[in-house]
Formats: sequence, C-alpha cells, structure tokens
Amino acid sequence: MFGSFLKQGFDHFNADPIEAEQQAHGDMEATEYEDRAAEAVPGDVFMISGCQDAQTSADVSNVASFGLPEDSGPGGAGGACTNALLATTYAPGDVTWIELLNQMRTFLGNNGYSQVPELSSSRKLELGMPFEIAGGYGGSRKAVLVGINYVNHSNGVLRGCINDVLSMKNYICGTEGFDEGAMRILVDDHGDEAAQQMGVGLEMPTKDTILDAIRWLVSDAQPGDVLFFHYSGHGGQQRDTSGDEEDGKDETLIPEDYQSAGVLTDDDLFRELVMTVPVGVRLVCIMDCCHSGTILDLPFLFAATESNVSAAESGALSSLTANPGFQGQIGKLLKVGMEQLQNYGGAEGVMGLASKFGLPF
Repeated sequence: MFGSFLKQGFDHFNADPIEAEQQAHGDMEATEYEDRAAEAVPGDVFMISGCQDAQTSADVSNVASFGLPEDSGPGGAGGACTNALLATTYAPGDVTWIELLNQMRTFLGNNGYSQVPELSSSRKLELGMPFEIAGGYGGSRKAVLVGINYVNHSNGVLRGCINDVLSMKNYICGTEGFDEGAMRILVDDHGDEAAQQMGVGLEMPTKDTILDAIRWLVSDAQPGDVLFFHYSGHGGQQRDTSGDEEDGKDETLIPEDYQSAGVLTDDDLFRELVMTVPVGVRLVCIMDCCHSGTILDLPFLFAATESNVSAAESGALSSLTANPGFQGQIGKLLKVGMEQLQNYGGAEGVMGLASKFGLPF
C-alpha cells in the first residue's frame, strides 16, 4: 500500500539528507514534489516518534529524573519519548521544532537512552518554526489517547503507559485548549491509580476500539480543526505479506487483544488515519513505542541524529527533507484507492486519481 512504500525513503535517511532529497525529487521541481505530496496526504499531518524503525523505545522506571512539574502527571514509570517531550515543552519560553527534537535527544541521552527522535510530516515544515500542537488553528479540538500496560498478559508487561496518557491529557488540556468532552481515552487497566484520575469515561484499547476511536477522531473534521493522537505501548515489526516493503517488514502498534485480533499495521494507520484527514485540518501524533520512526509513512522527515541536528543548527538544513521513496513508487497509492472506491466515486474516481499522478490505469 501507499503508506508502506514510503519506508524506502526513511531507510536512506541516515545518509546525507540533502542527497536523499535530490534523489527524491528526481526530474521533478521541488514545488511539483510538494504538490504531489499534498494530493496524496490532503491534511496537515505531523508525527513525533520516540525512535527510529530499527530502535526500541524505553519504559522509564521513574520519570522524576526528567524534571517535570510536580502537577504534570502521576510520576513513577513512564515512556521515555512522552516524558522527554513534556520536559521540553513545560520549560519556560517557546521552543522550535528543531529545539524540541534536540532537547528530547539530549534528555534521552543524559538518561542513558540511545533512541533517536524523528519528526515526519505531510508538508515541508521549517525546523525553525515554533512547536505547537494547535498551531494557531481556531476550530474544534478532538483527541484520542491510548495507553497499554498489557496487565492481562504474562509477557511484555509495561508500567508507565497509562501514566503517560494522564500526563499527556493534563498537558493538552492545560496548554493547548483541549477539553475532556471531546476526548477518548483507551487504557487496559481501569483500576490503575492514574486511570482513576482521568475524569473521562475509559475504554479498552482493543484493535477494534482503537480503529473506532481513530475513525471518530477524523469524522466530521472541518478546516481549522485540530486532531491529536497519542499512543504509549508496544510497537513492533512483522513480515510484510503484500510485498511492498523494501526491508520486508511492516511497522505495527500492538493492541491489548493482539493475540486474538492481531496488530495494527502502518498500512492500517495510513488508510484509516493519515489519508482521511481533510484539507485544512491539523493532526499531530505522538508515538511512544518501539520501531515507530516511519509508522505513519509521511512524505517529509527529519531524524534527530547528531549530524542532522548540527546541520539544522548551522543553517545547512532548514526544513524537513523529501522522502526518496515517494516519487518512484507513488503508484501504490492506487491500492488504497481501490480499497476505498466509495471515497473516490467508484472506478471512475480511481482512474481520475491515477491520471492526477500521471500513472497508467
């Protein structure tokens, strides 16, 4: 599917990003590439992931070392990505995207974690722009927060994911104008101390419920609206069965009932979440899980490696760069279009989609 093939470009990203961008553009001008990206992903979508695809993301035993405000959350265990982000955003003063990523990387490194945060987006975002979830959008706000400790499983039990949800809920309600009445919270231990403090009806984070919450999130979205999705739990990789992953792996989210219902793949998330965000709507996602660097498969990206951060701070790299896998395999967008014929007006709509990208049908 279209979401999966973007993985090829991210695999190149540890190389020089300027060279990777030139490869991505090919014979196209930069503006044509950006136009194609906007046609493929209509909404303004941004994702911060806690690590690259090949990395794991840590579950911290005590987030006190991150220096968060005392009233920001329950304390105790938590995800390294979530708490590094909150430690940066709670600090006095505004922060730019590159400052956020660099400070997250510094927090993680100072606490002994080697994971590298990544930022990806549907647009060529300037790294020096202020980091904001709402971004000045004045419309409605909706949020879905998912935290899974896997308390009903004998293996892979986590401790801090529900704490992360409470901490993130407190942040977006306290600083970004979100309201509990337009929020769905999915956690797997409703008796957990942090869960008891949510103040919102709780749901179980099963595969079907996560998908239903995602569909609720994007439903009826209008230009100017702000959507927020936060996930703290296990992430994984599995063998790609559709043959469209260069490394042979799909990135996945692991729902509470994964043993019976299966996982959520990057293809699922692209089809149900990324592709459905309308023009003029802003979606911000925080993925605090392993192997999450490319899980939304967006066409522009920045990995906060030491060399890339240095290039950004020196001015040599001012924005996210294009994904080298985007141009050569854009025809796979048609696979998603074929699955959603009703959204494109039947076969004629899919033919129009192919024509728009200059592809045979």
